[in-house]
Amino acid sequence: MSEVSSATPQLLRRVSAGAVLDFMRASDAVTVTEVMEATGLTRATAISVCEDLMERGWIRELENQRAFGGYQKGRPARRFELNERAGYVLGMDIGISKATVVVSDLRGKALGRSSQPFADAEISAEERISVIDRASMLALHSVGATPESVLAVCAGIAAPVDRNGDVLVTQHFWGLFDVGLKSALRDRRGWTVLLENDANLAALGDRWRGAAAGVDDVVVILASERLGSGVIDGGRLLHGRGGGAGELAFLDMLEGVGDTFGIAALARGWAADALAGKARTSLRDHAEGAEAEQVFAAAAAGDAVALKILERIADRMARVIGAVATIINPELVVIGGAVANSAGVLLEPIAERLTKYTVTPPRVAVSPLGDSIVTVGAVRCALDYVEKNTLDLELAAPA
Repeated sequence: MSEVSSATPQLLRRVSAGAVLDFMRASDAVTVTEVMEATGLTRATAISVCEDLMERGWIRELENQRAFGGYQKGRPARRFELNERAGYVLGMDIGISKATVVVSDLRGKALGRSSQPFADAEISAEERISVIDRASMLALHSVGATPESVLAVCAGIAAPVDRNGDVLVTQHFWGLFDVGLKSALRDRRGWTVLLENDANLAALGDRWRGAAAGVDDVVVILASERLGSGVIDGGRLLHGRGGGAGELAFLDMLEGVGDTFGIAALARGWAADALAGKARTSLRDHAEGAEAEQVFAAAAAGDAVALKILERIADRMARVIGAVATIINPELVVIGGAVANSAGVLLEPIAERLTKYTVTPPRVAVSPLGDSIVTVGAVRCALDYVEKNTLDLELAAPA
């Protein structure tokens, strides 16, 4: 009983500190009175917690408000705010051809970014890790941050990852990403690394700052080169037993689809097929072959060949979304990835076709996050870890 009694004040202090931090993350500058109203703490406890958090570096006290004309008489209110530069998080998008790393502050503002190419898809694990580490150092250097100031890292990879952060390796391609990144960066830099599937992070990112903001039942489909999806059901990200929830390999067996090639790959391939024939099209202006953006631009200008390609893509995506909607029944399906910048023209023809392929058609949107969608989700994932474990994290001493 005495052990419980002695532990209670410490536990209450921890709960109070967590409540104050949660309030400050969602606010700008706040007074002690506002902290009291938001958390239910007494004035003495609110002040004590704020001073403790300030001493630990998580929040800071602002200048005397009288200097800004807020008070003419009496004692000015003390004002505090989150120290968003108390530490940093890294969000990584690790593809087959390059690694992109974003540095974010504790409010989720992207401060720096670096992309580094891999020499080849079949490089060694050590070489892949070295490229990722180099991209991380360049991103940190760009904002004047040190490796010691990184509080958490989340890396998105193009392979299924289970709830424990283990890669599902049942095919060779997925195995290329099973390189021991978590232990390698822990040993090299002392970092906590969270591993996640890239499409899952796309879902987290778009629900945080994209077209799916505030939507609890959503599927986000990364749709550029290959199709992959992340599923949020009732506000919860789904993984499945081995991390395979959202995998779209069944499209190989879907009539009118037959594989998992994405919009950019299809546009490029079908344009090449047209150019190999005798079709009259402005796409011939691109001597090395038309990319997806050029096909979309030609269609917007009325090019008949490009318009036909877009019709084929719209029908194919309607079949894909119809299958996903039949299985998962989301409120919203979001098309994400770099191709989303051009894919808005597909929304109307997809919607027109959807009722042919599902009796539960969802709303369809394109993500405004473009090719940043995975790193945005990775930053959100890393911030979630920091926010959950703040009181157990030690901040690096300021330089």
